[in-house]
Amino acid sequence: MSSTRRRYPNLQMLAYINLALTPPMRKEFSSWIENFGRNERRFIFLTGDLGFGALENVQAALQERFVNMGVCEQNMISVGAGLAQQGLMPLCYSIAPFAVFRPYEQIRVDLALHQMNVKIVGNGGGYGYGIMGATHHALEDIAVLSALQHFACFIPLCNSDVDGACAALFRYIGPSYLRLGFAVWPDDAGELEGFKPIRKLAGSRLARPKATIVGLGPVLLNVLPWILEGAETDVFAVSQMPLVDLSDELLASLRASGLLWVIEEHRARGGLGEHLAARMAQQGVPFRLHHTYAVGYPDGLYGSQSYHQTRSGLDPVSLQQTFQQLSS
Repeated sequence: MSSTRRRYPNLQMLAYINLALTPPMRKEFSSWIENFGRNERRFIFLTGDLGFGALENVQAALQERFVNMGVCEQNMISVGAGLAQQGLMPLCYSIAPFAVFRPYEQIRVDLALHQMNVKIVGNGGGYGYGIMGATHHALEDIAVLSALQHFACFIPLCNSDVDGACAALFRYIGPSYLRLGFAVWPDDAGELEGFKPIRKLAGSRLARPKATIVGLGPVLLNVLPWILEGAETDVFAVSQMPLVDLSDELLASLRASGLLWVIEEHRARGGLGEHLAARMAQQGVPFRLHHTYAVGYPDGLYGSQSYHQTRSGLDPVSLQQTFQQLSS
């Protein structure tokens, strides 16, 4: 590891921050919210002193319904609960760790226990804000929110998925969470099917695929470079947690392959792998499980999102090598 990464020079930090200010998924989100807010007068946007460089259009459209709550996430959630109790439609926005972990008691007590219809949006899920370190990462957000009563989590795959995810977020009546990342759907991957809790992205030509790959959110795009070359496997994207229903296609694929490979930029405990394994066991489907997940910080260092994905075996090269080992 270079001394440059260890020392985090200002120039490197600023370059990373500038790159993260206007990621494509957040651009799609702000555009959708602007249009939604113009037509829905009950909608209130609360931000925890974040969104500069990306949400000015939302602020201009909503006027007094756009409120900067300051660095006060606990209060932001409680205010959101009060607004929802009065019949309004509040959304609380910040980066993922600040939106979830700082105000978790208020999320549990004010939103989940009272089933308040408040939307929480966290930008930069997983290792999204890489070099800014563990305080700015969200590796356990799905686990802690999925454990709460009445809660639903929506995890769009890429920029093309954000509109559908936002629509699903607001169709859900109750406390819910939208986890945004930085991914872009590749031009050579064909048209992406509309947002669903579970979707099949690629299919094997074999009657018995070598594996059934199931991924959570943007990190699943890291398998596409070699999947598009014709790897004989089925690939499914999960975009809503907790899991509600398993698709017939997914069950059929796993019965045929016998190998369930779960990929997620999230800790193993409480993540997609545990949820999916439990549901498959309840269905009586025999399978072998391989789980690739965010391992945390094995070398005690911070770097870019790509760096942390590589350390966890979640980068494209490592995933291809893992597939070759599993299918040999």
